[in-house]
Amino acid sequence: MAAYLQWRRFVFFDREMVKEPLGTDGAGGKPFALPPGITVCDSGRGSLVFGDILDMEGQIWFLPRSLQLSSFQAYKLRVTHLYQLKQHSILVSVGEDEEGINPLVKVWNLEKRDGGNPLCTRIFPAIPGNKPTVVSCLTVHENLNFMAIGFADGSVVLTKGDITRDRHSKTQILHEGSYPVTGLAFRQSGKTTHLFVVTTENIQSYMLSVKDYPHLELDTHGCGLRCSSLSDPSQDLQFIVAGNECVYLYQPDERGPCFAFEGHKLIVHWYRGYLIIVSKDRKTSPKSEFAGNEAQNSDKQVLNIYDLCNKFIAYSSIFDDIVDVLAEWGSLYVLTRDGKIHVLQEKDTQTKLEACKSMLFRKNLFEMAINLAKSHHLDSDGLSEIFRQYGDHLYNKGNHDGAIQQYIRTIGKLEPSYVIRKFLDAQRIHNLTAYLQTLHLQSLANADHTTLLLNCYTKLKDSSKLEEFIKTSESEVHFDVETAIKVLRQAGYYSHAVYLAEKHAHHEWYLKIQLEDIKNYQEALRYIGKLPFDQAESNMKRYGKTLMHHVPNETTELLKVLCTDYQPAGDNEGPGMLDGKKANSEEFIPVFANNSRELKAFLEHMTEVQADSPQGVYDTLLELRLQNWAHEQDEQIKEKLHIETLTLLKSGRFKTVFDKALVLCQMHNFKDGVLYLYEQGKLFQQIMHYHMQNEQYKKVIEVCELYGDQEACLWEQALGYFARKEEDCKEYIAAVLKHIENKNLMPPLLVVQTLAHNSTATLSVIKDYLVNKLQKQSRQIEQDEQRIQKYREETTRIRQEIEDLKSSPKIFQKTKCSICTSALELPSVHFLCGHSFHQHCFESYSESDSECPTCMPENRKVMDMIRAQDQKRDLHDQFQHQLKCSSDGFSVVADYFGRGVFNKLTIITDLPAGKAATTIEAGLQRELLIHTKRST
Repeated sequence: MAAYLQWRRFVFFDREMVKEPLGTDGAGGKPFALPPGITVCDSGRGSLVFGDILDMEGQIWFLPRSLQLSSFQAYKLRVTHLYQLKQHSILVSVGEDEEGINPLVKVWNLEKRDGGNPLCTRIFPAIPGNKPTVVSCLTVHENLNFMAIGFADGSVVLTKGDITRDRHSKTQILHEGSYPVTGLAFRQSGKTTHLFVVTTENIQSYMLSVKDYPHLELDTHGCGLRCSSLSDPSQDLQFIVAGNECVYLYQPDERGPCFAFEGHKLIVHWYRGYLIIVSKDRKTSPKSEFAGNEAQNSDKQVLNIYDLCNKFIAYSSIFDDIVDVLAEWGSLYVLTRDGKIHVLQEKDTQTKLEACKSMLFRKNLFEMAINLAKSHHLDSDGLSEIFRQYGDHLYNKGNHDGAIQQYIRTIGKLEPSYVIRKFLDAQRIHNLTAYLQTLHLQSLANADHTTLLLNCYTKLKDSSKLEEFIKTSESEVHFDVETAIKVLRQAGYYSHAVYLAEKHAHHEWYLKIQLEDIKNYQEALRYIGKLPFDQAESNMKRYGKTLMHHVPNETTELLKVLCTDYQPAGDNEGPGMLDGKKANSEEFIPVFANNSRELKAFLEHMTEVQADSPQGVYDTLLELRLQNWAHEQDEQIKEKLHIETLTLLKSGRFKTVFDKALVLCQMHNFKDGVLYLYEQGKLFQQIMHYHMQNEQYKKVIEVCELYGDQEACLWEQALGYFARKEEDCKEYIAAVLKHIENKNLMPPLLVVQTLAHNSTATLSVIKDYLVNKLQKQSRQIEQDEQRIQKYREETTRIRQEIEDLKSSPKIFQKTKCSICTSALELPSVHFLCGHSFHQHCFESYSESDSECPTCMPENRKVMDMIRAQDQKRDLHDQFQHQLKCSSDGFSVVADYFGRGVFNKLTIITDLPAGKAATTIEAGLQRELLIHTKRST
């Protein structure tokens, strides 16, 4: 039980009299007064509702905020009870239309009109059974499904269903007793509905959400009319019952706390977390406890507003004969018997705090200010300011431990630097550490705060706290991890830094510390092997050289895996999960600087398991093998390296980089490789020149025999090579001449001029060649002369025939058709060539009326040849090209002579006959020799 005398008193409400609005003429400002005789009232939906004004015959009045009073007649005699729902525009009233105990309940829909008045949706008599009695109290559930009416005989009638309609609701007697019912209240918690029933002698709770409505008696004492109320959720919807000595709070199943408030209680209300009690200061003996306060109308009454949570009186004032206290428009309205209305306006939270600011630094009042601010939902900025002021107060008194606790409560609102500056002194480092820890726990620390906290730990040498700080948060990190790693590394706490880096996947920092500070190369390599592919690849490119220098074998093995079929260590995924995730082995070649043995092993592994390795892998491996071969002294090993290198060259991987491979072989004087590449590149002349440089005569002949058919000039070059040698090369010259003669590769004159450079080559060397050549040319001349004679005779015969056709008649003696071979019959067709045809055969087979069908194919061939010669007569560029490329220039010139290329219709300048002939013959011979020589 809490005695209210110990509670502090404040004035958190301003009291004013409601005055009439100013008129257009400036009149007004006088206290607003209601007509006398009001006995019932309620509020809600933006209006104060009054009933039963004397001599007004059952009127219900509405007073909006504009103070424009309006009314309508609800009953013929009087209104005894009103209940205005807060969430619906529904007003429930109880009144009398005739004298006697005949109360009627009427339900009004204020949003609908019936002749200008609110629509009455339901009327039913308020009588429990067949016993006429007086209605004592009324309550309605906000969901419009329950209505409870209490009576003076102790009965309670419950209406369940839609209270606005008769057809959809059911009325029954819920409670019967011998004591008047003085209070009713519905309590809704989730889907559970309770009804509190209080009489002058007991308190009961009914559960309406269960069949048969079970009930429980909560207490054996009650209260008078209007001395009960239901609190809001801040007090857990407790039922408040005010006796003469104490105020009791009840849950549906038990009694709650009790507060000792003296005085005879007249009215009890609950408003925004406040308990409002109207009472008398002295005890009196009213005529009837149930009858209310009518016997005390002339006495002064005290209105107290209590804050039950914070244990203080928010307001207290004396009024003259209070009718009721109403809450609307965010204020309290106190209606007195003289018709005046007083408004109690609650002060804002900041004003309340200012009212007790002078006492703020005393602990008990500080806590009261905190509770007050919280109960009035003061924003976090306001609370933070209170904590800051109290912290400053404690700090100035030297209570640093207490001050830091208050500053901690300001985190999130007060700038941390304000607090940090106060505790930077080395003697207060413990307080600073506590503040920074809380700052991190609330995830409000920045990188500088993390740095400062870790420096505090290191200054205190508190390894346990340091470990607790970095290892406690498993699900959420309250600090900047990278900053923490930097600070720990700088302070020499490498193990802690490595732990953070590994835990939070800061791979770069982990590897940097392991390699640069701890020098644990094996662990760094193991860690890289656990990383995802992309990160493992990037870190091997970054740290590969360092790892190769210290742990070459293990590094090489990891690179082999990374470039073939990488699977992170400990990864349970199948090998097919990472298809396509293979590093480019060529990019890791620089890692093997100064580690040629490991490089060779790596490259050979890549070429074996991955035939499509990048070209750079093969190029580097070739260069590495050539270097090893060139520097090897052991003949057996050198031979083995020779075979391996040649095998690599023959793998077919150097077609696109032929020049590079050739340069490498030439640099290391790898002859077999050079020759192989020449052969693959069809560089036959280079092969020959290579043998010529090494004076390998037999090899020169072999090259000519192997590739001479593909490149005929090889024989001519061989002849020139042997011709320039001073040694006795008659055997090789004879072999070359024999092949030149068989293939007719060079003119004899050019052969003679070529061999004239060799002093050892006598005439006997080319005797057989010249004799054979002259004999062959003699035979060719005889054949040409015979052919010429034949053509001349044929030409003479044809000319004679043409002359005969022009001058002599042609006799056609053919008896058979040249097409069908049948006997000729008229009509027939005859041609000068001697062929005759039936007319119908000629028309069927002939393509032209003027050509013989039999002779036409041969004639067309001749004509095509003539046209071709005419078209090619001016093709000088083609003639020059063929002359340069042909091995027999004389044949080309003769062919173009036959085509008439050199025939000139107009000669601009003619040289003298003798000189011209000599010049043309000499020039032609020189041109042929030049072209023949170029072709070699």
